[in-house]
Amino acid sequence: MKQRLIILSDLCGSEKSDWLIYYTHILNQKYDLVYYDSCQLGNVDTSSNDQQIIHQQFVEGGIRKAISQLIELEQNPIKILAFSIGGLIAWRYGLLTGNIKSLICISSTRLRKEVYKPKGEIELYFGEKDAYRPPMEWFINQNVKFEVIPNKHHEIYTEREFAEEFSLKLCNIQSH
Repeated sequence: MKQRLIILSDLCGSEKSDWLIYYTHILNQKYDLVYYDSCQLGNVDTSSNDQQIIHQQFVEGGIRKAISQLIELEQNPIKILAFSIGGLIAWRYGLLTGNIKSLICISSTRLRKEVYKPKGEIELYFGEKDAYRPPMEWFINQNVKFEVIPNKHHEIYTEREFAEEFSLKLCNIQSH
C-alpha cells in the first residue's frame, strides 16, 4: 500500500500550477497523492491575478481559515509537501495538531517569522536568490534540515529540472 503524501499549493492555487505535473508524474509511483489548493482551503478569492491582492487575503485571515480546514480534513499524522504559502499553513497545522510525520517545504518564505517549530521531520528548500528566505540564524535556531539552492529564486519549485530531481530523490529513485 502506498503512503499518503499531502500536497499543499502555493498562493496561486490550482489555476496556475501547471508545473505541479513535474512532481506528480514521479511521486505517483510511490505515493497516494492528495492535493489541496491553499486558496480554496483559505477561502481566498483568486479572480484577481494580482499576487499582492491574493497574498493580502491570506494574511488577513486566509491562512487561519486554511489551517482550520486542513485540521478538519486531516486528523491523523501525515506527510506533507508544501509550496510557498502552503508551507506556512502546514507548519502551523503541525504546531496546532502535532500531526506532522514529515514536512517538506519549498520556498516557504513566511516561515522566517515563525518562532516555534512543529514536531516531526522537517526539510526546507530555498533558492539562494530568494530575497525573503529566512536568514541563516533562523535555520540554526530552528534546528531544521535545510538546503539553499545556488543561483535560484523563489519560483525554483516551478522549474522542471528542480521538480523532477527533487521528486526522484523523495521517491529514492536514482536519476539517469
